[in-house]
Amino acid sequence: MNRTAAIMLALAVAAPGGPAQAGRPDTRAMTCADAQLLVRRAGAVVMTTGRYTYDRIVAGVGWCDFDEETRLVTAPTIDNPRCRIGYVCRPATLFEDFFRFPR
Repeated sequence: MNRTAAIMLALAVAAPGGPAQAGRPDTRAMTCADAQLLVRRAGAVVMTTGRYTYDRIVAGVGWCDFDEETRLVTAPTIDNPRCRIGYVCRPATLFEDFFRFPR
């Protein structure tokens, strides 16, 4: 069994909750390196990050909409309580500054 297959199997077995959550990777069941690798390979993945939390983690700004920017996200993993697993897409603040100035 290769490393990727082993990671996916571990995620399926360790995923908490009911059937709706069975397919979503849980950062708490992975090492920091494995979580980072999953995001890099997939580009964008919805991951459980806590008991009641999840987010869409992306590898870079290319996975966001044109009016969004990336913000670094940390999540708990087996070996690191604040692992830098990737980024989240959030509305860009560039336009907020533009509209703040009087015309």
